[in-house]
Formats: sequence, structure tokens, C-alpha cells
Amino acid sequence: MTRRIVRTAVQLGVAAFIVFFLVVFLDNRYRVLPQAIHGRLPLHHEGLVITDLTITTCSSLNPISKCQLDPDTWHRVEKDLYLGSGWLSSAYVHIQRKKEEHLSDEDRVIVDVRTAKLDPAMGDKSQASEKWEARPAGVWIKRSSRRHASDSKNTVTAVDVLFGADAVEPRPGWELVPNGALRMDGGTKEPRLTVRRGQPHKIEKPVPRIRKDGKFKIMQVSDLHLSTGLGVCRDPEPKGHNGGRCDADPRTLEFVERVLDEEKPDLVVLSGDQVNGGTAPDVPSALFKIVDALVERQIPYAAVFGNHDDEGVLSRQTQMQLYESLPYSLSEAGPTSIDGVGNYYVEVLAHGNNKHSALTIYLLDSHSYSPDETKFKGYDWIKPNQIAWFNTAAETLKASDAHVHYSHTHLNMAFIHIPLPEYRIPDNGWYGNWKEGVTAPGLNTHFKDALVKQGVKAISCGHDHANDYCMPSVDESKDPELWMCYAGGSGFGGYGGYGGYHRRLRVFEVDTNQARITTWKRLEYGDTASRLDEQIIVDSGKVRPLPQPEESQ
Repeated sequence: MTRRIVRTAVQLGVAAFIVFFLVVFLDNRYRVLPQAIHGRLPLHHEGLVITDLTITTCSSLNPISKCQLDPDTWHRVEKDLYLGSGWLSSAYVHIQRKKEEHLSDEDRVIVDVRTAKLDPAMGDKSQASEKWEARPAGVWIKRSSRRHASDSKNTVTAVDVLFGADAVEPRPGWELVPNGALRMDGGTKEPRLTVRRGQPHKIEKPVPRIRKDGKFKIMQVSDLHLSTGLGVCRDPEPKGHNGGRCDADPRTLEFVERVLDEEKPDLVVLSGDQVNGGTAPDVPSALFKIVDALVERQIPYAAVFGNHDDEGVLSRQTQMQLYESLPYSLSEAGPTSIDGVGNYYVEVLAHGNNKHSALTIYLLDSHSYSPDETKFKGYDWIKPNQIAWFNTAAETLKASDAHVHYSHTHLNMAFIHIPLPEYRIPDNGWYGNWKEGVTAPGLNTHFKDALVKQGVKAISCGHDHANDYCMPSVDESKDPELWMCYAGGSGFGGYGGYGGYHRRLRVFEVDTNQARITTWKRLEYGDTASRLDEQIIVDSGKVRPLPQPEESQ
């Protein structure tokens, strides 16, 4: 009997160890559970109001412990407040919600949420008459009866969680709960509640249009490499700047926002690796930082993906859904019948109230890593069905009334993330900095030829952070047929290096009166007020040759 008891105890111990391994080790090493937890966006249904909120914590050591309350009563916000990094614990926000028409006279709805150590009414005369209810992790809620609050503009109708001391909330109707992060034992991710009041706002896409002076300015921001939280600087230049202190995302955003205010672009193209997947376990917290800067300034933007954007737990499809839901976004998933997510175009209309197209901007998904490393090492390529889609779209647009009836020279541009193979032909010459190897795909599907055929005058990419040159592609007669440019890396969360390379971004100015495209770069450090390597790449609708030194603007 004794041996049987001992054997049973050993078996139970082994079983417990296996459960512990699956729950903790796989969760933290291989992120099995976070994929299920964070692989989709939160649901915020119309017509619902929040009647209660709480936070549950469970132990990873105890397989019986669950972070799930009765699903018939409580809805769980599917974000672990420890973001999968809690060695012993996970925690989730739970909310009770009802449709407004189902509220009874006894129901109470949440009209305010705070985080604080003490009752918010203490020491605040304006709150003295209010009753606050305590919830775990330092959360306080204020509720009112249905008859007083169900139709109030203060009624909370959705709850979400963002992370980091630098978290921002660009979604209309949403706001971060005051007083900072939730109080989580052992937590380092700084989870912050954010709430929506009222029903979802209808998001209308802006219509980009040429300015009265006939010009249109595009700022290309590439390789931001934003993280969940402040992020860690890689290869900051100059070394020792600011006493050696450097938080990646704040420094990156300070740079981008400064140039936004100085250049005042009409459109921003986010050309990939906005998010550093490996350091962004919560993608919205990272992505919202650049979006908030653009929304605050009411600047339209269009995004494509890089190879790092979806290395975390949020797929390209889900991220594009997020882009499409945000203010001032022109981003689109594009057709599902072809490879990639984010194959689309943006039409920039002529000045005035007409619908004539002055400029078409094509954006394509250049994917990530090679699907066939044995034959083609490195990175993926633009697929034949994408090129077919591009050719069809370009031909259709050229035949449309919006293009045919435009009285000036119509111009075309394109943006991708990974450079084309033609970027690494040194015989063509280049203008700017070529500091690192060109990591173009090993397979050439000749998208460049399609661009030239359809009259695209310039294409620009990101990906290679320390390259910022523009290179002409030439035909058999050595005449220029297309300009191929790099933006240069702008984010401190991505690598720099290569001989003191300062972060930068690229600007294109289209002058429709002259059918001219001029481009230059702006630096994060050093000669920050000047336009670096300014050059005219298209004039009178024609691609210009490589400038001579005396031709630099």
C-alpha cells in the first residue's frame, strides 16, 4: 500500500511538472499562449454600456487557477496585463456590459474610471460628494443609475488596455484613464486602462488634394521600429549624447514630430517596420505612438508593412484592420486575391472641387523573408500576381475620366519596404549615402520594368537603414527611366551604425505646375534645419539624369 501511495504521488508530481512546463515554459519561451491572447483586436460593440469592471489574477503554478470569470456574466479583455512575461502570474480585465435597452432601473453604469492608491474623493473637494468603488490593482470606478447615466455622454461603453509610460490614445472618443499604470505586483509592462465614452465614431477617409500653389508634399518615414514601452536605443549617434541616456521611442518621435512641424507635409507614407515585432508584445501600444502624432496634426497617412511589423503576435491582416479604423488613415488591405496585405493606391486630386487626379501613389506589400532559402537567400519579392494587379490598376486609371480630363501632366510614384534588385547596380551611379549592402531579394520578378511601362517616375523604399541614396534606372540608351530612392532609417529601436550614421527621413515635393518632383532628406542630429542632398528627380514630366555635383540644390 505504501509503495502504491508513493508511486501515485510521483506520478502526480510528474503530471504537475508537465502542466507547469506547458503553462509557464512554453508561454514564456515560445509564446504559445500569447498568440491566442493577443492575436486579435478587442471587440467594442455598438449599443453596449459597461456596468462593472474588475481584474482577476491567476497563478501559472496552479493549473486549477483560471483568469476567466463566468463568461455568461463577464467579458474578458483579451490582453494579459503581464503580456506573457509574468513568471508566476497572469491577469486580465473583466467587464460586465449590457445593451442600453436591456438595462433595468436597478442597473448602474460606469461613468468614470481612475487609478489611484486612495479614494479619488479624498483630498479633492470636487469629488467629495461622489462615491467611488474600489477594484483590484488600484482601480476605482464611479457608477450612476440608469435613469441618470445610460444616455449620458460620460457613460463608458468600451474598455481596452495599452502598455508603457509613453502610451497614447489616438482613437476618437477614447481616453487613457488618469493617474497612470495599474498597480500590478511584479509587473514591468505598465498596463494602462483606456476607455471609450459614447458609441464608436464614424471614421471618414480624408481626400488628399493638391494645394492652391500647385504643390503637394510627401514625407516618407521608414523603419521607426517602435516598441511596447520606451524601447531601447540601438547604435545611437552621436555616442554619449544627452549624457548617454537614450530611450528609443521618445527620441524617435521627438525627431519625427519636429520635422512634421517644420515641413508640414500633406501626406505621410509609413514605409514599413513601424513596429519592432520582437519588442512590441502589444502592437497597438507601439503603433498608436506615430498615429497619435499624425492625428494630432490632422495629417493623412498611408502605410505598408516591413519584415518586422508582424514578427510579434498581430498579423498583417489584423494590423491593417487597425490602420483602417484610425483617423486620417488612407491605408487599405487591398484585394485578397493576390499575395500580401496592403496592395493599394492613393489618388491625389487636383486643386479645387473637381475629381481630376493629379498624382497616383502606388503602395505594395514587399513581404518579409524568402520563402525558398535554398535557392534565394534573404528576403521575399514582389509576386507576379501583384505585378499583374498593378498593371491592371494603372491601365484602368489611365483610361478613367479622372485621369483623362486632368489638364496638367499626371505623375505617378510608388512606395515599398524592401528594395528592388535594381537598387544594387553601382554602374548606374547614385546620389546620397550607400553605407551598407543592399538586402534586395535574390529573385528578380522585374517589377521595375512594370513601373517604367506604366509611367511611374519614382519609387522609394526603406529596410536598409544606413542607405539613403537615390539611384536612376537607365534604359538601353543610358537614358534615365525611373528614380529609385531610400528613405533612410528614422527609428532608434532599429540598428544604425555604419560610421556615425544619424537617423533621417525623406521628403518629396510634387509641383504639378512644373510636373516636377524634388526630394531631400532631414537629419535627427547635426545640421537639422537644412535639406540634405536636395535634387530634382523629375522635371516637365521627365525623369532627370543623375545630377552633377554643381547641380545639387
